[in-house]
Parts: sequence; structure tokens; C-alpha cells
Amino acid sequence: MTIRIEDADAALAPTLETPRNVTAAMSRGAMLNCPSCGDAPLFERYLKVADTCPGCHEALHHHRADDAPPYFTIFIVGHFIVGGVLAVEQAFHPEPWVQASLWLPMTVILSLLLLPRIKGALVGLQWALRMHGFGDPADDGSALTGDGPGQPAPRAEPAADDITRADLH
Repeated sequence: MTIRIEDADAALAPTLETPRNVTAAMSRGAMLNCPSCGDAPLFERYLKVADTCPGCHEALHHHRADDAPPYFTIFIVGHFIVGGVLAVEQAFHPEPWVQASLWLPMTVILSLLLLPRIKGALVGLQWALRMHGFGDPADDGSALTGDGPGQPAPRAEPAADDITRADLH
């Protein structure tokens, strides 16, 4: 069997993908639009990301935002609200009920406004960096697990005769 050098070089050469603009993708997502085309809506409902973009048909179901959007929302809103409470207290010394009636609704409103925008920006970041299956269509995780996209990798359990005394301690 002979292997030509050209075939070996082609097989070993990394696939070069065009880079995606991270800033543009995140800003499109923050504007609640598709990170790919920027024209179609990113969400089907309040926080439900569309499976595919209705405009460019980009698959968006790969995203793994998980707990990051609520974490960043709490972090940002908390800094604004606590800073505001302290500034108003220092400047005006209002009654506690005035502080509560001012800052509690503002906390809820800011949280509800920021949460989808932060989630959209994170989906845009994942799309731009080709994370979690947003890259090459063959890069859906099935190459590693053999089970297809979205399936966790099986855990390698040691056989009973492979367990040593060190494993038991």
C-alpha cells in the first residue's frame, strides 16, 4: 500500500474556518436577534431560543447558556441597585418604606429587561467562538461519544478485576 504525500498532507492539514466577529455576534444577540444574520428574532418566547433562525436557517439549538445569564444579571443589577440604595440613603435619608417602594420594583424591572439580553449575548458569544456544536456540522459531539449530538459521553467504569487496593482508599 502506498500513501502519496499530497494525501497525507491534506489529511493532516487543519481545516481553516473563517473567523466570526465576536463583538458583532454578541451585540446582535443582545439586541435579541440572530447572531449569524442579525435580522431575525433569536427567541421564540421570553427566554426560549429558537431551534433555527427563521431568516438564515442557522441552527441555534446548540447553545448552552445554562446558569450564566441569571448569574450575570444578578451581578449587574445588584451593583446598580446597591449603589443606588446607598447613594439615596446618603443624600436624602428616606424612610425604609420609601427605599423599598423605589428599589424593589426597579430590581424586578431591570432583571426582566436584562436577562434575555444577556442570554442573547452569551448565545452570540458561543456562536462566534463555534462552541457547543456551532462550528463544523461534523462537530456535534458525536465524534467523541458516538451517540449523536446532545448525548453525554459514557463514563468509563473499571472492570471488577481492574480495581486495586489504592482505589479502595
